[in-house]
Amino acid sequence: MAVKIISPMPEKPGLTEKVKGIDEFGCQLETSVVVERPLTLFLNDQEIVTMMTVGDYPDFLAVGYLANQNMLFPDDEIVGVEYDDELELVVVRTLRKTDYELKLRKRTLTSGCAQGTMFGDLMESIEGVKLNDDARLNTSWLYQLTKEINTTPSLYLAAGAIHGCVLCEKDSPLIYMEDVGRHNAVDKIAGFIRLNKIKTDNKMLYTTGRLTSEMIIKTVHMKIPILVSRSGFTAWGVELAQNTGLTLIGRARGQRFVALAGEQRIIFDSEIFLFRIYIFSGIEQLSIFLPKLSSGEIIAFHPSVTVFSHSVSLRKVKQGFPAQYASFCTPPLSVITNLEFFKSSIFL
Repeated sequence: MAVKIISPMPEKPGLTEKVKGIDEFGCQLETSVVVERPLTLFLNDQEIVTMMTVGDYPDFLAVGYLANQNMLFPDDEIVGVEYDDELELVVVRTLRKTDYELKLRKRTLTSGCAQGTMFGDLMESIEGVKLNDDARLNTSWLYQLTKEINTTPSLYLAAGAIHGCVLCEKDSPLIYMEDVGRHNAVDKIAGFIRLNKIKTDNKMLYTTGRLTSEMIIKTVHMKIPILVSRSGFTAWGVELAQNTGLTLIGRARGQRFVALAGEQRIIFDSEIFLFRIYIFSGIEQLSIFLPKLSSGEIIAFHPSVTVFSHSVSLRKVKQGFPAQYASFCTPPLSVITNLEFFKSSIFL
């Protein structure tokens, strides 16, 4: 199993601060809020951009930003990364002389937050990129990853108002970065990959942000074959993923997800428990339990049963559950005439 390299540090001084206020009842409270600060990036002697960031890992953010904007080439030798906390600037120095005056003039605003700029020729950076066709994602890995990511101590859990990106291998998170903008978070991961020469063709990238065109471009640029988000998609993002061979999974929450590209890499190796089945002997019993039920549960009747409930696997439903019982809502109600057949259809 892979070893986790970097995790969030919500307790690190300077990343959050306490602010006093009141809640919806008018009661006094004190809560944590994320601190954002400007960071000006230079490539050699040229100012490139000023970003708003939480301020951790400025070296990874700077190198990752330049790499994802195609301003650092794969064969560029980085001879130094210098950070000045007081001046709030970071300088990346390369052996190659650089001049991006014309490129800076034609940059295009994208749908990112905090800083979401990309350049007009960025699409060219992913032309000809071949993603690993042999990479695989087991659904059991995905469910384990989302659970671990969502419960790991983080700035998001401590203060909110933050995005996260996680580089993963199989069922293990490796690098977990956070920032006020999702593009900052993924750029930090890109910088770590570049500076530490991490192999990416068997990795997965998880993001809390939307699956937009720029997020797809950056993932492909890093040669990561699988991208997952708990959020949704944009049409252009889906089209780019399909055209580049990227596995694109969104709305990943609990045991639910939607894949809109690269589905061939997904291995369905775990049961999915989506709802419960309740069997009652009559209306009187039902009326007692009805307030506890919710949409997505099945109700049925059989005269010899008191109250019976069981978690139902969607895969087992598809394999043998009688269609007339799969109502997925309350009502309609189903009447069971053969209880043993009903139970064996689902639970065996």
